[in-house]
Formats: sequence, C-alpha cells, structure tokens
Amino acid sequence: MSDASGWSAYRPSKTLWIWSIVGASALTMAVGFTWGGWTTSGKARVMEEIAVRNARAELVADMCVQKFIASSDAEAKLEALKAKSSWERDDFIQDGGWTTIAGIKDTVPNAAETCAHRLVDMKNLASPNVPPVTDS
Repeated sequence: MSDASGWSAYRPSKTLWIWSIVGASALTMAVGFTWGGWTTSGKARVMEEIAVRNARAELVADMCVQKFIASSDAEAKLEALKAKSSWERDDFIQDGGWTTIAGIKDTVPNAAETCAHRLVDMKNLASPNVPPVTDS
C-alpha cells in the first residue's frame, strides 16, 4: 500500500470542517450544562438569592432558639409549643417575638418555622446545639 491511501490521504472540505466545529461546540455545551455543572448567570443569581435567604433564616433561627431558652418559663412555653399543630408553631414563635431582631423591620422567611422545628426536636432546654448569642 502506498502513503496516498486511507486516512492519511483524506482531506475534508471546508463545509465539513465548519459543521464538525459547530457539532463539537454544541456537544461540549450540552455535556457541560447537563453533567459538567455549568450554569447560566441568571440561574447563578437565583441560587445566590436562595443561599442568602437560607443563611438569614438559619441565623435568625439560632438567635430565636437562644432567646426562647433565655425567656422566663421556657419549659412551659416549650410544652405549649409542642402542643400546637405543626402549622401553628411558626405563628406561636412569631407572636412570642423570638424571631424579632433589632434593626430588621420585616420578618425573615422560614426563620420561625426553623426555630420551632429546632425547639421541638430539643431533648433538653439547658443544652441547645447552637452557640450563645449576645445582643450588642
């Protein structure tokens, strides 16, 4: 066989080159956005907003638990909280003022629900799983 036969002699046309590049680019993007973890800037902004909202709720819930434990007659209030139905507990927490934070006018979404869930799950009020919070 001579060198002029087979793959070494193959010369693709410009059209084939262009379509090969377009196809490879499309395949790369499809794989990147589905399995590669790529994201658009719009989706990244939404993910950032969700992360910020969840972080705020976690922070306020930690402070809420500390305020609840420090409140007078916390054991009786915890029993009253546990006696409430699951959809009434966040209202009980908000009405008690435990999710109110100085300098924040609006309520933080999901904070009261998270706080109520943590309080109901506690076995002993004397040993919360959150670090102490001080108002400064």
